[in-house]
Amino acid sequence: MEKATEIARQVKEKKISAAAVLERHLKTIKEKDGKIGAFLEIFENSAMAQARAVDEKAAKGLPLGRLAGVPVAIKDNMLYKGHKTTCGSKILEGYVAPYTATAVQNLIDEDAVIIGRTNMDEFAMGSSTENSAFKPTRNPANTDCVPGGSSGGSAAAVASGMCPIALGSDTGGSIRQPAAFCGTYGLKPTYGSVSRYGLVAFASSLDQIGVFANSMEDTALAFSVISSHDPKDSTSVEYPQGDDLSGAGGLKIGLPKEYAAGSGSMDAEVTRVFGETISRLEKLGAKFTEISLPHTRYAVPTYYIVASSEASSNLGRFDGIRYGLSVKGAALSDVYKKTRGQGFGPEVKRRIMLGTYSLSSGYYDAYYLKAQKIRTLIKRDFDEAFKNVDVILTPTTPSPAFKFGEKTSDPLAMYLSDIFTIPCNLAGLAGLSFPAGVSKDGRPIGAQFLAKPFNEAVMFSLGSELARAANL
Repeated sequence: MEKATEIARQVKEKKISAAAVLERHLKTIKEKDGKIGAFLEIFENSAMAQARAVDEKAAKGLPLGRLAGVPVAIKDNMLYKGHKTTCGSKILEGYVAPYTATAVQNLIDEDAVIIGRTNMDEFAMGSSTENSAFKPTRNPANTDCVPGGSSGGSAAAVASGMCPIALGSDTGGSIRQPAAFCGTYGLKPTYGSVSRYGLVAFASSLDQIGVFANSMEDTALAFSVISSHDPKDSTSVEYPQGDDLSGAGGLKIGLPKEYAAGSGSMDAEVTRVFGETISRLEKLGAKFTEISLPHTRYAVPTYYIVASSEASSNLGRFDGIRYGLSVKGAALSDVYKKTRGQGFGPEVKRRIMLGTYSLSSGYYDAYYLKAQKIRTLIKRDFDEAFKNVDVILTPTTPSPAFKFGEKTSDPLAMYLSDIFTIPCNLAGLAGLSFPAGVSKDGRPIGAQFLAKPFNEAVMFSLGSELARAANL
């Protein structure tokens, strides 16, 4: 696998051209993506124009950006001016973005090459990328298995070497879960550290753009590029200085007792690999302590009420009038019904109905308001835990990647695949899934660090040490 840091270094030193780097990756895509289905579209012409512009800057001796010549893929819910954005949905088929998302623009400003848009569960609602309206994406490690979701296309693209970095979005685990399934690093940054301007909204208080990469170094580099204050996003903040912590030696790592006790369905292979991860960290000098997150048991139902309620509001804009699919009807109400009936898939409809019900008169207090109160309690659990520990370690998923169709008939089983990732979003924390090992049949298994807001550097340091120790 080519590393982004190495590509940028060689391009800056004129040892290789950005155009040649792009051609290599385009060749890899043509060789592999027919079987995997990570991409919905390759931006071959615009990407080559970007690569040549980088080479022209290099030839003139002009300073190059931190991602000089690095091919980067973006999830299909991030706007890129002049290019299609569909969110994996028929209701936006053919929609062309009128402006560029801030995170994508930050990549371009640092001379990255935007190579294409990746497949996803429709409107980021799903945990397997089986909900894409266009095609499934397969796991490069085992093509009989899903790559996770909703950012499955981005995870598969990076894991198969089709690009060294890809952006995804994480609302309840949609970066970390597919990263664990595909064997990559997956960063869900602190809420507010990366601008959401130009990210098509699912659940606005939970959504966060993040990174997939094959090394800790590349993950940290990409994060440093996309994280920035943006006046166009009212939730964006100036990134403050985090705690001055580095290295595993002496660090206190919390192990939530509820994560183990409340996951009776956790796969034996995940349990084994997680135990090996703890042993490696202990050898590096980390100190473990048991912590309690008592409201974790309510995280999944709380998330699905909050996220679905916000989705019900956000997706109201897709009405067949302003943009995207429009199906003619005898009256305006017919246009709404027919457009949404044909444009939205079953999972999106399910969540819109759940969210609309939760927000409806007579049920708002019983469902949405109560869920927000429990969300506050979940955040307080983490605040209390972080008084005693520097970082928290958990499995990323209860099992390795599952097979296609295994959970599609049981929405609750699908939702529970995010049981370890959801609390991080509800509390607005930083989360990092890293490759922890593989199952006996070769499926990747991940573990995750959770850190206090704006303490990504602690996770990067630990991830780097683990990678060296485990040779991963």
